[in-house]
Amino acid sequence: MIVAALALAGIFISLYLTLYKIGVIGELSCSIGSCETVNLSKWSTFIGLPVAAWGLFFYVDVFAIALVGTMPRFESEPLISLVLTAEAAVGVLFSAWLTYLELRVIHAICIWCVTSAVVVTLIFLTSALDLREMRTREHIPIDA
Repeated sequence: MIVAALALAGIFISLYLTLYKIGVIGELSCSIGSCETVNLSKWSTFIGLPVAAWGLFFYVDVFAIALVGTMPRFESEPLISLVLTAEAAVGVLFSAWLTYLELRVIHAICIWCVTSAVVVTLIFLTSALDLREMRTREHIPIDA
């Protein structure tokens, strides 16, 4: 359930940034950094879509998988944790790349983007720990 809550936070962040990028919101609230510089740079789109929209798709997918994982039928299924861990690993790598671009290429930082990177990292760590715990439980004999 922690992963679902984190994904929900990611949904709100990426939705906010997507709505800005497509012109629904006039300006970003950015107390630290230069969010508009980052979100108006040429690096703010990927394969024709705003990076924030990719983030939105990612977080919605993680949220859905995490919710499925809370169903009694799947709560002990390591495949759910494996999928979440693998997907979050890709998210962490993509976020690391974007953070590199912010720091080294754009020379501006977006606090919303950094927050999203922290959220995806927490999703990865939580999923990986859950997967580890499930694998450990599988090796414990039932009689023990």
